[in-house]
Amino acid sequence: MAQPDVMDKLVSLCKRRGFIFQSSEIYGGTGSVWDYGPLGVELKRNIKDHWWNAMVRSRDDVVGLDAAILMHPRVWEASGHVGGFVDPLVDCKTCKGRFRADKLEDARCPQKPSKQPGQHDACQLTEPRQFNLMFKTFMGPLEESASTVYLRPETAQGIFVNFLNVQQSTRQKVPFGIAQIGKAFRNEITPGNFIFRTREFEQMEMQFFVEPGSDMEWFEQWKAARMKWHLDIGLSPERLQFHQHGAGELAHYARAAFDVTFDFGGTLGFQEIEGIHNRGDFDLTQHQNFSSKKLEYFDQPNNKRYVPYVVETSVGADRVTLAVLVNAYREESVEGEDEGRVVLGLHSSLAPIKAAVFPLTRKDGQPEMARRIVEDLRPVMAVDYDETGSIGKRYRRQDEVGTPYCITVDPQSITDESVTVRDRDSLAQDRVNTSQLKSYLAGKLAG
Repeated sequence: MAQPDVMDKLVSLCKRRGFIFQSSEIYGGTGSVWDYGPLGVELKRNIKDHWWNAMVRSRDDVVGLDAAILMHPRVWEASGHVGGFVDPLVDCKTCKGRFRADKLEDARCPQKPSKQPGQHDACQLTEPRQFNLMFKTFMGPLEESASTVYLRPETAQGIFVNFLNVQQSTRQKVPFGIAQIGKAFRNEITPGNFIFRTREFEQMEMQFFVEPGSDMEWFEQWKAARMKWHLDIGLSPERLQFHQHGAGELAHYARAAFDVTFDFGGTLGFQEIEGIHNRGDFDLTQHQNFSSKKLEYFDQPNNKRYVPYVVETSVGADRVTLAVLVNAYREESVEGEDEGRVVLGLHSSLAPIKAAVFPLTRKDGQPEMARRIVEDLRPVMAVDYDETGSIGKRYRRQDEVGTPYCITVDPQSITDESVTVRDRDSLAQDRVNTSQLKSYLAGKLAG
């Protein structure tokens, strides 16, 4: 079943409710760079925490790392990024637009959006030329070639160059993995689709080092584990599928590669949100050759040395955030009401706000009791207080940002210490004593 295109509505909601803003908007904005607002930063942090807990804290064979963004320039020569991290670029002399020469079918002519660049009579496309996607900068007081450095285009290389540091300091035995969450930067020619393809983005990567010969077995294990993770955060099964890289798609170093793809709906459709790759021994061998430092693992029980193979899982934190938002967005009619409601049906573990507390009216001690409940819940969950507008409007505001539960203090609450707890999805309402409220919510949120 074709999924609806909700992107325009989602962009509007994200700005209106404080999820995502265009960067430097008061100056006209910066192309394909986005700022996460108060709710957006909480949602993205919850996603990153979910990943970190699954990949590092719940396992004894994966450890963490936070490598620097700026690295020695030779790192990027060894990895192939200086010589090979390029896209073919064409310019239009008429409209001054720039396009990827190999993706013209996906682009639209700025002067005639119904056509591709080059199809309009006025188009004057240049010959393709190679364009390196890395941002270049300079380290030190003078802009001289000796001080050229790059903003990292991926986080993986920081893991590879620290392989022995981590292995020896933690006394890990192969097989083991190193995980990292961090920013990466790519000077994309044609970024777009909101936060799907941006010039500054965040990756959640894990490199799993294995003995040669066991790599495909581990590759299959990680493939299954990563698909399960996406299901665990609430993405719909019918919107997820694997895409296997064919011979023409495989990177030159890859022995096997699958993408986890998500159906974003509309014309975007199924797109990659995570890659699982069998990288062989390419990366460690390259850094060993370029640095002249051995990056071998010594298998003491078997008295042998080898360069490990690597199984990589690499997921875009921003793309998963967008997938979660698209997956959660729905519009519903409400019985007895002329206006429907917009709901973000976020998984409770990801919701920026877990519960909202309302006084029904601003009198008779109801606001004071509501604030006491907020202070009691705040140490254990993200909670919001709202006393503005009708109770219906307050419910709608919380539905729109994905809050699973709303708690209302009313006149009965003052007499018997009970409150109404309303479920976002079922709209069911339970009467709960405040002494049981914390455990009631904990049980619901864990379910």
